[in-house]
Amino acid sequence: MTAWVRGRVQGVGFRWFTRANALRIGELSGFASNLGDGRVQVVAEGPKDRCDRLLDWLRTGDTPGRVDGVTEIWATPRGGYDGFEIR
Repeated sequence: MTAWVRGRVQGVGFRWFTRANALRIGELSGFASNLGDGRVQVVAEGPKDRCDRLLDWLRTGDTPGRVDGVTEIWATPRGGYDGFEIR
């Protein structure tokens, strides 16, 4: 699952909290990365129910900063991630 989070999500610890939540949910690998246009890209691979939980968290508003919206796509996992990291 790849999600693009828009709003005030850079410079507020959003990526760090996203990583911490992905680790808390468990069985997820991927990353959270700032984009040049102010969004944060979140890539998560793992069981669908775990990815859904992370996506729900991204949308709840219980995040640092302010989330105005989340757009996601689902694709075949590519693998190659070592844990969940901040980029």
